[in-house]
Amino acid sequence: MSGQVVVAMDIGGTGMKCGLVAVDGPVLHTERHDTLAARGPEAVTAAICDIAEELAGKARASGQTPVAAGVAIPGVVDEVRGLAVFSSNLGFRDVPLRDLVSARLGIPAALGHDMRAAGLAEARLGAGHGSDDVIFVGIGTGIAGAHVRGGHTNSGAHGAAGELGHIVVRPGGPDCPCGQRGCLETIASAASVARRYVARTGVNTSAADVVARVIAGEDAAAEIWRETVDALADGLLTAQALLDTEVFVIGGGLGEAGETLLGPLREALAARVTFHRMPRLVKASLGDTAGLRGAALLGLEALSTSSIGKNG
Repeated sequence: MSGQVVVAMDIGGTGMKCGLVAVDGPVLHTERHDTLAARGPEAVTAAICDIAEELAGKARASGQTPVAAGVAIPGVVDEVRGLAVFSSNLGFRDVPLRDLVSARLGIPAALGHDMRAAGLAEARLGAGHGSDDVIFVGIGTGIAGAHVRGGHTNSGAHGAAGELGHIVVRPGGPDCPCGQRGCLETIASAASVARRYVARTGVNTSAADVVARVIAGEDAAAEIWRETVDALADGLLTAQALLDTEVFVIGGGLGEAGETLLGPLREALAARVTFHRMPRLVKASLGDTAGLRGAALLGLEALSTSSIGKNG
């Protein structure tokens, strides 16, 4: 297996994290590119295939052998058929992205959901390693989750599992772009934390600045933070009632707050738990490489089940 690598790509609405990951785990090369979604889905698809081909070429030039590719994207993904079913950020509708990448590179490829890929990496390689049942929660511009059991993610019947951000925790609360009101991410996402602080104080700031103000003891920030923690605890309790996990791994931008978030969140969740088992809450450990490493894991799974390369 020496010298064999996976071409891995984590595609976001504005940027791509791309790289070469050794089959035994280490990330060997990374680079970033603009997604250029404004140019339309055809241009994004072409860019993904072009960059994947360039990465494979760089691997070969370095004496490495690309054996598989993994691509993680946002939106609704049909992993079985390799279809980007729908992504509002990228404009995708039923794009056969897996097969396009595989055909361009001549190696097996996999397509997965970005949050589930990150959750898979955290469960197998990161903060959830050693636990059989893990829920990864990414708290950034929005909130989404991934349930990993026995080392495998659950994508749901329609490829849309894990939308924790759209659990309604405050009925009649703020409007959500999904069409509901009071969704978890309207209260507790990083974007919502910053927005609510601005609305309350008139001071334009970021979620990271709000966290800093919480640590400094500012009353307005502390009030926003209590509301955020309470909403998150309600959302996690719902998830725990449904899935009964061992551990929640908290990642994303707001997850970087560490114990400033996790300490009060543990207390708030423990206060709500009745017959449920109290799960562990831990900070994600792979940072912004989680999606990339998860994409590589998906590529390796495709390699293990594909006839491409085995017969030629």
